[in-house]
Amino acid sequence: MAYKPTIGLEIHVELRTKSKMFCSCANDPDEKQPNTNVCPICMGHPGTLPVINEEAVKKVIKTGLALNGAVPEYSKFDRKNYFYPDLPKGYQISQYDQPLCTGGFLIVDGRKIDITRVHLEEDTGRLIHPPATDFSLVDFNRAGVPLMELVTEPDITSAKEARAFAEELRLILRYLGVSDADMEKGEMRVEANISLSQKSNLKSQKLGTKVEIKNLNSFRAVEKGIDYEIERQSKLLDAGKKVVQETRGWDAAKEVTVTQRIKEEAHDYRYFPEPDLPPLQFKADDIKIIKDEIPELPQAKRERFKKEYGLERDGVEMLVQNKELGGYFEKVASEAQDPRSIKLCANYLITDLQSLLQGKSVADKAFKITPENFAEFIGLIVQGAISSKIAKTVLQEMFVTGGDPSNIISEKGLIQITGEKEIETIVKAIIAQNPQAVDDYKKGKGNALQFLIGKVMQETRGKASPEMTRNLLNKLLVDKK
Repeated sequence: MAYKPTIGLEIHVELRTKSKMFCSCANDPDEKQPNTNVCPICMGHPGTLPVINEEAVKKVIKTGLALNGAVPEYSKFDRKNYFYPDLPKGYQISQYDQPLCTGGFLIVDGRKIDITRVHLEEDTGRLIHPPATDFSLVDFNRAGVPLMELVTEPDITSAKEARAFAEELRLILRYLGVSDADMEKGEMRVEANISLSQKSNLKSQKLGTKVEIKNLNSFRAVEKGIDYEIERQSKLLDAGKKVVQETRGWDAAKEVTVTQRIKEEAHDYRYFPEPDLPPLQFKADDIKIIKDEIPELPQAKRERFKKEYGLERDGVEMLVQNKELGGYFEKVASEAQDPRSIKLCANYLITDLQSLLQGKSVADKAFKITPENFAEFIGLIVQGAISSKIAKTVLQEMFVTGGDPSNIISEKGLIQITGEKEIETIVKAIIAQNPQAVDDYKKGKGNALQFLIGKVMQETRGKASPEMTRNLLNKLLVDKK
């Protein structure tokens, strides 16, 4: 590519609060009935006065601090004036020159992406466009919901990196408990600003014309939309044409960006201080209280899991991404203690248990396996009391009943056969019954041994020790050569 992409993100996140930003209406993203959670305040009726949602302010400050940002001593709200059908007041209460948080950064795949600001505003309503009609409908349930906006510096250099930033941010937001950031519900929306500059002129630091993409409501759309726009602008520049500064929308069905409007500048919004809301002043003690509430964040947990438990990268990532599963793992690990048991525990949680859960969480009330019982289950495998095949049966029974693994093994007669003489008798019988497999083994066919092991397991219903079975087969088959 002859051009260098420069990308900045603007990410809007609906905060998890009981009420809206400036009124007592419910903040309920699951509400299906349109225009239910509305009142004269969020609908902008004359004579109404807004009141600041303190919880929303705290959640924005917590996010800014978690992202290494600073909280200024003073902050204020401003009116951002524009006229859309989904904006009931005819303006939006937002923040302009004195946001709640400034600066900060996020490390993504080893690269530092700087953050310009994190501020707080109110969300707009939602436009619905019924198919095959010439009109649109407006649902104001979302109007006035606390909306946090994070703006990055133009430090991102690819669509893949932009996606990784958005994914890591969502994970942090969930760890902080400030938002579910469910993109399917519109609780997190990404806008990307993209410009291209000539690689041959990088020393001049002159950036190309900026184009903004809206409607990026999935991580796939973030990556696909930015990649498309980079390609579109590259073709224009190759043809000697100019890139127009504009706002474009993402058409997910066609996977293209489309022109929406010529890009507004800040002065077009005629910002001025919100006259109905007092400025905010923060004391150091107040900020410290919020900072102390920040839990261990994903990156710190990744590093600790690798160091403390010796887990591989993929296993660590699975346990970090699934916060509840990671917490459950730590409870089991505290019972298991020895390194082999801990690694085996992680493997069973990530594979077998996840398969049984089918997308549900270990935090659900319906989940019955206690950490103590899971640790005991892992210990039985490590001790050789049960084979991996029997382990699957035991785990499934534990999942259904929540029973103690030792009791399940005893009640169902699943105790592993570990006596050498008993297994040797069975192995000899299997060898005698399968002369073709024995002949194949002598000819060096590797799968012949596995076939015979399988026959022994079938005969013993998975109770024979796999390790002892393999050793005995190798010994007896060598004697037959």
